[in-house]
Amino acid sequence: MKLKKMLLLCVALLLAAACTQQGGGGGNTANGGGTTGGGGTKRLAFVTNNASDFWTIARKGVEKADAELPDVTAEFKIPSDGTAAEQKRIVDDLLAKGIDGIAMSPVDPDNQTSLINDLSKQTLVFTQDSDAPNSQRACYVGTDNVAAGREAGKLIKEAIPGGGKIMLFVGKLDARNAAERLQGIKEALNGSNVTIIDTRTDDTDRVRAKSNVSDTLVRYSDVAGLVGLWSYNGPAIVGAVKDAGKTGQVKIIAFDEEDETLAGIKDGAIYGTVVQQPYEFGYQAIKLMAAALKGDRAGIPANKQVFVPTKVIKKDTVEEFTKQINQLRGR
Repeated sequence: MKLKKMLLLCVALLLAAACTQQGGGGGNTANGGGTTGGGGTKRLAFVTNNASDFWTIARKGVEKADAELPDVTAEFKIPSDGTAAEQKRIVDDLLAKGIDGIAMSPVDPDNQTSLINDLSKQTLVFTQDSDAPNSQRACYVGTDNVAAGREAGKLIKEAIPGGGKIMLFVGKLDARNAAERLQGIKEALNGSNVTIIDTRTDDTDRVRAKSNVSDTLVRYSDVAGLVGLWSYNGPAIVGAVKDAGKTGQVKIIAFDEEDETLAGIKDGAIYGTVVQQPYEFGYQAIKLMAAALKGDRAGIPANKQVFVPTKVIKKDTVEEFTKQINQLRGR
């Protein structure tokens, strides 16, 4: 009898262990942009499209959201070379580690749509900064880049009221934010006396970005304005114009708030810049993804686009803006 009781006890213990293994909290599940299974801490990632200082501010927003959400861990990833291939390597690595949600700024949205669709079958995917609206991403958080382009177009007309030729500069024209900014600029300039010569690309190479400007100044001695569509283009333009001894002669319009851009506005080398709010990109993307993973999608509009307003910074507002932005940078 004693032996029989011991055997029954062993069987009971084995059954209890098996039930515990089968009934415990589950890990990640493929969610197609919906909610993941199981509880516990959710792992989220924010993936940029280059290593520009612009993203330093976005990181602060990610960190703020991370600090406010006790059940979330947020990672910040920067592609070393600003290519779609490097982005894919990063997201593949994140998936292998069991990420619950990714907010990425696609370098080449059209050609990365299939990648985003594949990701969406395995985890929650947002786009930020640069959208891929034809993909299955759950939401876009960022600038209305067509509207931002129109703001830049207004600045161009203010800077050269008599009209003239301008050249535009950007990293990649196949990035949706670049294409939409160009669209907005063209819309704003329609019917004016401003003529766009061309748009020069540099593949996010700062040395090439500056040489593109230098080449333009030599080839088109009558160019009246130079416009940078990505954050580092402003500093590249200022540097080339100064080297050519044409500061003040050629009007400069920029995007974003790199130090050299803000300094250029202060000293009159740059007429103005259209700034985004990358802090809000990081903050809102993480908060919205965390909520969506809990089944709360109230913050995602029907059109799946959360637009963060832009600001226009000129000489009369640059001092105050610089103070505010330096606080976000932790300076």
